[in-house]
Amino acid sequence: MRKLFISSVLAAMAGIAGSAQAEVVVVVNPNAAETSLTKEQVAQYFLGKIDTLAPIDQPESAAIRTEFYQKVANKDLAQTRALWAKLVFTGKAMPPREVASNADVKKAVAANPKAIGYIDKSAVDATVKVICTIP
Repeated sequence: MRKLFISSVLAAMAGIAGSAQAEVVVVVNPNAAETSLTKEQVAQYFLGKIDTLAPIDQPESAAIRTEFYQKVANKDLAQTRALWAKLVFTGKAMPPREVASNADVKKAVAANPKAIGYIDKSAVDATVKVICTIP
């Protein structure tokens, strides 16, 4: 009976964890020239290797940020922090601007034709253009 209970609890937790992950999309200003990017190209912007678009990050405490970097760059937050610390220390790049939410990413991207950000797919509206979907 105890094994059945533990199995049920673990199955329920797995279901909750699976449903917590949402589909992440990468967005730019609707007037931006970019129409699509691969996730490898997106990673280049968010890891400081390309600077033609200004990346906008979600807060470190946001689950979407962890999911984004894991799926796009195969890096956890500690690895990402270490990479940016090195780039900043050597003067090679500045880290992405951090904003508080999906809504703030949309505002920042809508206000800057050279900005790129990521949001939950359910937050997409006419103020941004989706150029990459991260399943």
